[in-house]
Amino acid sequence: MIDPFGQRPYPEPYLNPRQAQTRPPTAYETLLADAIEAAFAAGVWDLTGLVARLNGEGIRTPDGQPWTEARYEAEMRRLGA
Repeated sequence: MIDPFGQRPYPEPYLNPRQAQTRPPTAYETLLADAIEAAFAAGVWDLTGLVARLNGEGIRTPDGQPWTEARYEAEMRRLGA
């Protein structure tokens, strides 16, 4: 959208590379994404609350460990989020 003065108030839309991945998500990725979406829908917006919710729902890291803030951040980096 461009305002009357020719200025674009928002950056050009872009495609995030993860949005165009060439394979379907794994069962783990789907489970994690669904849990994160549910947390956001419930009003959990901080990392501490998100980690607590994942642990409370019994969702573990790929290696079966409980979540910590550091593990969550590392997993998001690994997934490219």
